[in-house]
Amino acid sequence: MKSKFLTTGITAFAIGAIASTSLVAQQRRDDPLRDMDEFIAVYKKVRANYVDKVDDEQLMKGAIQGMLNTLDPHSAFLDESNFRDLQTQIEGEYGGLGLSVTQEDGAIKVIAPTADTPADKAGIKAGDYITHLDGELIVGGTVDDAVNRMRGTPGTSIKLTIFRPGRDEPFDVTITRAVIDLKPVKWEVKDKIGVITITGFSEETGEDVVAAIRGIERQLGGKPQGYVVDLRSNPGGILEEAVKVSDAFLDKGEIVSERGRDKVVVNRWFAEQAVKGDVTGGKPVIVLVDAGSASASEIVAGALQDHRRALIMGERSFGKGSVQNVLPLSRDTGLRLTVARYHLPSGRSVQEGGVKPDVAVPQISDPDYRKRVAVRESDLRRHLVNENLADDKSLEQDGKDDPRFAQSAEELKKQGIEDFQLHYAMQTIARLGTSTRLAGTQAKAGKRN
Repeated sequence: MKSKFLTTGITAFAIGAIASTSLVAQQRRDDPLRDMDEFIAVYKKVRANYVDKVDDEQLMKGAIQGMLNTLDPHSAFLDESNFRDLQTQIEGEYGGLGLSVTQEDGAIKVIAPTADTPADKAGIKAGDYITHLDGELIVGGTVDDAVNRMRGTPGTSIKLTIFRPGRDEPFDVTITRAVIDLKPVKWEVKDKIGVITITGFSEETGEDVVAAIRGIERQLGGKPQGYVVDLRSNPGGILEEAVKVSDAFLDKGEIVSERGRDKVVVNRWFAEQAVKGDVTGGKPVIVLVDAGSASASEIVAGALQDHRRALIMGERSFGKGSVQNVLPLSRDTGLRLTVARYHLPSGRSVQEGGVKPDVAVPQISDPDYRKRVAVRESDLRRHLVNENLADDKSLEQDGKDDPRFAQSAEELKKQGIEDFQLHYAMQTIARLGTSTRLAGTQAKAGKRN
C-alpha cells in the first residue's frame, strides 16, 4: 500500500506540475510582452556582464538569426551583403564558383554544382563536404559566411578541402572564380533532337525557353523528333518563370497552386496565361531530373508529369515544395520568409518526397555515382513536413540495381558516352515516335499493376 501511495503521489505531483506549466504557457500566449521583457532582460545581462565587450549590432543580428533558425531552413535574414547577392542572382550574374550548398551538423554540404561553372569543371559532386577554405576550418561557422567567402572577384582562386563519402582521405581542390552567368537556358540539336538545358529560373527564363524552341526549329528547318529538357542540378528560382516554362509545353490545365497559412485562400496558375498554345506542336518531351533538381524545377517536371505531357527520367528530385517571399526591411536588408506551400495539378505536394521519375535512370557515366550520397529536402534540419506524404518505401529504392544499367563508367567512355542519362533520354525519344503523352500514361499504368 505504501508503494502504491508513493506512486500515486508522484503521479499527482506530475499532473500538478503539468497543469502549472500549461498555465504559464497559456499566460505567455495571452501576454507576449512577457517574452519581450525576458528577451530584454537577457540582452541587458549579456551586454553588461559578458567577458568581452559585445557590439549591440552583433547582439541584435544574432537574436534575429536565432529567431529565424527556429523556422524552416529556407527562411533567413538578409543583411546588406546577402540582400545584394540575392538581387544579383535574380538578375543573373555574380562572381563565384557555382555551387548550391546547405549546412549539416556544422559542415557545408554540396547540394549540386551548377553545370559548366568552375565548381562543376573542377569535379565537385553532390554530397561532398567542404571542411576548409584556403586551409581554414569552416566547420561550425554559418553557411552564409562560407558562401560569401567562396564568392569573389572573377579570376581569383580559392582552395577547398573536400571530404567525399567513399574516399578514405580528404583532398584539396583549387578553383578559380569566374563570372557565374546565370543566363539560364542553353540549347543544341543532337541527332535531330532538341536538347534544352535550364540551369536556373531567373528573369526571362520562360521567354528564353520559347526562343530556344524556335531556334531549334530554325536550325533544323522544321520540327525536331522531340525535346529533352534537362533540369538536373537546377536549384530553382522565380515561381512565375517556372509557370512560363511549363506553359510553353502545355495548351490547357492548371500548372501549380499556392496555399499559405489561410487554407481557404488558394492562388492558382494556369496554362495559356503566359504562353499561347504548346510551342512544340505536341512533339515528344522527356524531362531529366536528379537530386539537385529543386523547387521551380519540380514545378515544371511535376506539372508536365501530371498532364502526361512529358516522360520524367533520371532520379528522384530534391523535394522542396515551399514558396519564399523576400520582404524588404530597409533599403539594404530583407527577410526571406517561407509563406506558402505549392501543390501540383493533381493536388500532390513535392515537399520531402520530390518528383519521382516515370523511368529511373542512374547516372552510371559518373564513376563516383554509387558512392555519392544525395542531399534532399528531407535531410535538412527543420524542414517542413508534408502532411499528405505517405510512408512510401519506394522512395528509398533510388539506388536499386537494374540489369539495364550494369555498364561501368569506363565501358561507357569507350563508347563515347559521357552523359548516360542524356544518352538514354535521346534513345528513348528516337524510339517513342510521335508522342510522350501515350508513353507517360503507359508508364503510370505499369506502376499501378
